Amino acid sequence: MLFSSLEFIYLFMPPVLVVFFLLRHLSWEKGIIWWLIISSLVFYGWWSPPHLILLLLSVGINFGLHKYILKTRSKFTLIVGTFGNLATLAYFKYADFFIGNFNLFTDAQFPLLHVVLPLAISFFTFQQISFLYDTYAGNVVKCDFARYCLFVVFFPQLIAGPIVLQKHTIPQFKLSVFRHQAFLNFSVGITLFIIGLFKKIVLADGIAPVANSVFGLADAGETVPMEAAWMGAIAYSFQIYFDFSGYCDMALGIARMFGIRLPLNFNSPYKSLSIIEFWRRWHITLSTFLRDYLYFPLGGNRKGVLRRYLNLSATMILGGLWHGASWNFVIWGALHGGFLILNHGWRSLGLPQVGVRFLSPLVYNLLARALTMQAVILAWVFFRAETISGAGNIIVGMFGWSTNHNAKVWSDVLQDTGPFWVQSVLLAAIVFVYPNSVEIVRKYRPALDFKSLLKDRAGRWELWKLPAWRPSPGWSFALFAVGLVSLIQIYRLDELTEFIYFNF
Repeated sequence: MLFSSLEFIYLFMPPVLVVFFLLRHLSWEKGIIWWLIISSLVFYGWWSPPHLILLLLSVGINFGLHKYILKTRSKFTLIVGTFGNLATLAYFKYADFFIGNFNLFTDAQFPLLHVVLPLAISFFTFQQISFLYDTYAGNVVKCDFARYCLFVVFFPQLIAGPIVLQKHTIPQFKLSVFRHQAFLNFSVGITLFIIGLFKKIVLADGIAPVANSVFGLADAGETVPMEAAWMGAIAYSFQIYFDFSGYCDMALGIARMFGIRLPLNFNSPYKSLSIIEFWRRWHITLSTFLRDYLYFPLGGNRKGVLRRYLNLSATMILGGLWHGASWNFVIWGALHGGFLILNHGWRSLGLPQVGVRFLSPLVYNLLARALTMQAVILAWVFFRAETISGAGNIIVGMFGWSTNHNAKVWSDVLQDTGPFWVQSVLLAAIVFVYPNSVEIVRKYRPALDFKSLLKDRAGRWELWKLPAWRPSPGWSFALFAVGLVSLIQIYRLDELTEFIYFNF
């Protein structure tokens, strides 16, 4: 079930909210928790009832391991639990990838398993590994099985994050939070949900056909003209931005309707002045998880410059592989690892200060943002392409090195490119000039770690800033119009597309 589907909007959310508010009125804390668990399991089982069994087994086993580690402080149990979770993830997500590559390099003929990837397995696996680690470290919040279960399966964040830690949500699963400012929480939540729905249905899905056409032809082996290559790369850069941004807004909004604040997971990453800053703003909870549970355990920056760069590379490559069982994701991760190494090297030499002094802060920041965006767009090509050769065709086209284009094949894409470039300018204005959704509702603490957002905004400038949202007739009318446009677009679509991060 998709957040942007009519089934979710009309059939799922209304009864879930009605029963929640009834139980809230009755002050029945346990009832609310179990109702949200049941609703979350229905939400997950809508996609695949058989995989619901896997989710429940994972929750039950990991809670048992948690109780045992809590009692014995057994490091061996932590290792076994971590390995078991990773082995399960590896089987479902990477078994065919490993078999296929083994066959390729050894000429073996082992049959592929054709394992169906369970929805959200990467997210709930990482959450439960972090919970076991926090248990062993003595940092876990005391909880019963019901709260642990809701921590894992809470449907606003179950499918594509954010990757929440136990300290984020378990302390909020109590009656005082559920009962606090119900009208305001619902108003903030529905505002974020409508904005996110518009981003997904109108903006992301609106630009997606261009990316699909260009990358589809490139993966089919067609050489790509320069304009078409840039159109495809730019279109996908906007598509994944608004797709993921829309999902994050909707996840924050749905959770807030129940009074729950989730961690900030998306903070205008295309406004970043460096790749380092980009990864502090894009999929923030994944970046934090990889830093805390992979980069730091590998040694971080504590064992010299060379070891630091090796750790960065390993972390980003594994982060790329986390997104999918494909060499394209490995290359994408390796590229970002290389970009981070260059960025850290640039900073260690003190060159940013030199640039600011000679170019002025404004000019330097514009150039830094442009260079960062070029690197991000280039890497997205490998993230989106289905094959390495397809990504290569796009890259070659972007640099103007491709020749012998089939004009007939590209006629539909290049017949009238004016509307695409106008659309791109409008999307760029939203990305670079307007405040993001969380900034719009900034007066009402839309995310757990909202102070970090305020810190990131320090010293930033935007050409036009919306006034902060507040419950009012004017804002209600504007949001009604945005929501209506989104619903009309849903009715017009032949079929809904999944959020991109549902595939990971």
